[in-house]
Amino acid sequence: MEKTHKYQELGLVNTKEMFKKAMEGKYAVPAYNFNNMEQLQAIVTGCAKSGSPVILQVSSGARKYANQTLLQYMAQGAVKMIRETGSNIPVTLHLDHGDSYELCVSCIESGFSSVMIDGSHLPFEENVALTKKVVEYAHERGVTVEGELGVLAGIEDEVSHAVSNYTQPEEVQDFVKRTGVDSLAISIGTSHGAYKFKPGTAVPPLRFDILEEVEKRLPGFPIVLHGASSVLPKYVEMINQFGGKLEGAVGVPEEQLRKAAASSVCKINIDSDGRLVMTAVIRKVFAEHPAEFDPRKYLGPAREALVEMIMEKNTNVLGSAGRY
Repeated sequence: MEKTHKYQELGLVNTKEMFKKAMEGKYAVPAYNFNNMEQLQAIVTGCAKSGSPVILQVSSGARKYANQTLLQYMAQGAVKMIRETGSNIPVTLHLDHGDSYELCVSCIESGFSSVMIDGSHLPFEENVALTKKVVEYAHERGVTVEGELGVLAGIEDEVSHAVSNYTQPEEVQDFVKRTGVDSLAISIGTSHGAYKFKPGTAVPPLRFDILEEVEKRLPGFPIVLHGASSVLPKYVEMINQFGGKLEGAVGVPEEQLRKAAASSVCKINIDSDGRLVMTAVIRKVFAEHPAEFDPRKYLGPAREALVEMIMEKNTNVLGSAGRY
């Protein structure tokens, strides 16, 4: 009898079949980061309503913030909530930017079905050794692993880099072969945070030439795009209108993401857009109803706006809607 893994007890799946189907269907699976209950509710509601597979993505900082024991049951509850709607979309719980072997092990032991080990800041050989060690532990437990080659600029929780280094296509085959990773995050011009490009300058196109070269060297292999929020102007303007100060926030144009989603990119990470939507709506409620102090009255509308954004992204940007 086949062994049941920890994450299966929570109703989760790893990314293997999810990515295979995305590659065949020429779309990308959304990986939405969350930090609280309302974000999680919005993600699962938006994906269930739009019939999209979903990767619930948690950084090391978000896991600490939530408490790892509570997080495990939040993920289990999210799957049950989806099933109660009659939806059968697959759900993965993924560690984003794991920075150590120990952290990846801890996440796998607490029910994560997928982990990322980010050794991109290390020399190539050290990145290979660290990634391989995580892969060996994870694969024994049915957990899939994402590695990274190339460094994205910007800040994501505790991970911060001043400049980006594009992925070197000539390294990818050796890295994948020696580590055994299931997917690979590459750097082609996206970056973390809400300030992806300098204000006032033309937004440079993503380096599709690098992506195409990687595809040639790794045919049919799942590629991941980090730092892929579009930093939706509507919500940046709303934040600024209601007392915020987000000057010069610029993201990746959605048409570039659409193009990437039709290639071997089968996972696209979205974090900043979700934060911007919620913050914009909360600021609006506070400005228009300054006497309001019931969290449900401002977090509720923020959650609804996030559901709408997720459904729109799944349908028009990632192409993942209606796949299940």
